[in-house]
Amino acid sequence: MPTTARTVLFHEIGGPAVLRVEDTAVPDPAPGQVALRVEALGLNRAEALFRAGTYYYQPSLPASRLGYEAAGLVTAVGEGVTELAVGDPVLTGPGIEMSSQGVYAEQIVLPATAVLRRPATVDAVTGAAAWLTYTTAYGALLETAGLRPGDRVLITGASSGVGTAAIQVARRIGAIPLATTRTEAKRQRLLALGAEDVIVSGESGAEGVAKEVGRLTGGRGVEVIFDAIGGPGFRPLAGALAPGGSLVVYGWLDPGPAELPWNWPLTIHAYANMALTGTADGRRRAAAFLDAGLTDGGFRPVVGEVFEGLDSIRDAHRLMESNAHTGKIVVRI
Repeated sequence: MPTTARTVLFHEIGGPAVLRVEDTAVPDPAPGQVALRVEALGLNRAEALFRAGTYYYQPSLPASRLGYEAAGLVTAVGEGVTELAVGDPVLTGPGIEMSSQGVYAEQIVLPATAVLRRPATVDAVTGAAAWLTYTTAYGALLETAGLRPGDRVLITGASSGVGTAAIQVARRIGAIPLATTRTEAKRQRLLALGAEDVIVSGESGAEGVAKEVGRLTGGRGVEVIFDAIGGPGFRPLAGALAPGGSLVVYGWLDPGPAELPWNWPLTIHAYANMALTGTADGRRRAAAFLDAGLTDGGFRPVVGEVFEGLDSIRDAHRLMESNAHTGKIVVRI
């Protein structure tokens, strides 16, 4: 393994322009660690927030690293690592602290607990787009909200990586996904992915979405709402819930104040993926669910665009912030 590797760093918070590609030292793996050659990176909204200083924890500056998801090959293992071997195809995700362990690099060293074996049939681009999207959907919908076969689930911001994964997770267990998107342009793609219906929010906002859900469900509403937006639309959106339903919020794309809904009874969950994947049992369940779906082809990560090389990272972040894509953005190394 080389002693240095090209790595994405940033020395101040800001927009995509603060990202730099620099050579950094690559240590040998210590006990309990694994060294990887990175083949592809999957981008997440969290990384744009982290770079901008608006994530739930702050970067350590200067020279903060960035990134949660990568796919590659094991190049070395530290003492005590028995579940992985040199040459194994793998993906990353759980338990990474981005400042010191960010995966935007040609070579990385991580704790073995942050690395999972990738099915041999899954290529690196697909693998880099899988972990956070599907495990977030799994943890929020199945473990937290208790989504069941036959239930209807409303997925806001459904063209995102997590949103497209949630459609597939719902379908896998026999639930019925309804999707929202802001423009008509993404309707057909979401229907093709498995959405039962697509609601274009447009100018009508959350009130219009709730009204349309009522029409589509004969006035009953949905058993679960999976919300990425929050903000002032949070309360009227809950009008789409059936009595006793669950609203799971996992993102705050609208940072404005959110009021509690008034249509009780209902249950509100604020979901963070580390609550599941931060434990050994949670990682085991999430990894098994993901592995099964990737292996049998039931999960097909939606990749909106593939960029080539670390030097394209600023353009990849600009596209992510434009919201013009559907699914995940991947950078191939």
